[in-house]
Amino acid sequence: MSFSRGPKKPVQEVDTNVWACTNEDCAGWMRESYSFEETPQCPLCQSPMNKEVRVLPELED
Repeated sequence: MSFSRGPKKPVQEVDTNVWACTNEDCAGWMRESYSFEETPQCPLCQSPMNKEVRVLPELED
């Protein structure tokens, strides 16, 4: 039995607003659109987070 997924269409990458952890020892980040708080804390280490822009794959709604 084989599974064919067919040709994959390329995923477009776009500038995306994210929250990034300020703790140098932590790699935590999240897309701004997935944050429920106005200024979130890192969910991994509870440090403050800063806004950044990263080039990420575009998500479909």
